[in-house]
Amino acid sequence: QVQLVESGGGLVQPGGSLRLSCLASGTIFLFSISTMEWYRQAPGKQRELVAGITSGTTTNYADSVKGRFTISRDNDKKVVYLQMNSLKPEDTAVYYCHTRRGGLDYWGQGTQVVVSS
Repeated sequence: QVQLVESGGGLVQPGGSLRLSCLASGTIFLFSISTMEWYRQAPGKQRELVAGITSGTTTNYADSVKGRFTISRDNDKKVVYLQMNSLKPEDTAVYYCHTRRGGLDYWGQGTQVVVSS
């Protein structure tokens, strides 16, 4: 069993920054060897991959956020972060933390990000 809890969302003006956090827990969850990902879902749109980080800290990003977002992890704290800079109105969405272990997908409850003036 894996539990993922996101935090850090909120309302921010265009050009602003936010840092999202995802705290992972679970009796058999080996955070340090797990690929962790951030997804987002805007109203009326499909959920999309925003960024991912492997156990070896290799990262990947959606083209729409490259150069603005940075994913990182702290294995000691079992937290994955998403630093979001130069935010745009089109970044408005619910952001979800995701991982996959034992053939199962695990999702957090999501944190809302609204970029608006």
